[in-house]
Amino acid sequence: MSSAAISSAVDASTSPTFFLLRRLHSLTGIFFGLYLIVHLTVNATMIQGLGTAATLTEPASPSVYQEQVSQIHRLPLLLGIELSMIFAPLLIHTIYGLYVAINGKPNTGSYGYVKNWFYVMQRVTALVLVAFIFFHVGGFYGWFGEKLEFNYHEAYQTTVRHIQLSPLIALVIYPLGILCGTFHLANGFWAAAIAWGLTVSKKAQQRWGFVCIGLFLFTTGCGFTALFATFAHRSADAFVGKL
Repeated sequence: MSSAAISSAVDASTSPTFFLLRRLHSLTGIFFGLYLIVHLTVNATMIQGLGTAATLTEPASPSVYQEQVSQIHRLPLLLGIELSMIFAPLLIHTIYGLYVAINGKPNTGSYGYVKNWFYVMQRVTALVLVAFIFFHVGGFYGWFGEKLEFNYHEAYQTTVRHIQLSPLIALVIYPLGILCGTFHLANGFWAAAIAWGLTVSKKAQQRWGFVCIGLFLFTTGCGFTALFATFAHRSADAFVGKL
């Protein structure tokens, strides 16, 4: 690489605009990541009542999950909250993240260190998540037909219908989406601590790494607990067959 090209690359990476964009990207990622933790934790409450009796006319409806969803939808100015605190950070993070993913230059072929592979996986999972989130949000909002649409008055039942509509959705799309989301979250939190100067030393990064591994295991467990719950309740199959 020529000295002029090196100088240009250094200037780009150290410019105030680049610095601010990186910080904004990190901050919006943290913000959306915290939402994701809450989202997956609430979804995991669908496991409530596993194995309890239910009738064909009254499908299982975990009350804790329904109450949490109902409380969210009773919030004043909910649309404004969603747009400003969920979708806006997600959009900003996604746009800049795609730029980084497309223009990044991984060096796994030269070095092959674990963190270099994590760098690649962070970008790959970002691309997968763009498609997954579009399907997940669009499906729940009814963009792809009423059979995928979410009704918060019947939160569990319509989630079951959404997940079990196709084996591809239940066995491929959502497991892949959960794993990509939880890895991207945990690895992103690890990198964010470095970016904000919170883990400067190698030991601090290692300790924070263990916390992030725990975060990955916890959120992945919540995600798959919720997914399992859409099949586990005795009346799930009967209910879906009636829709």
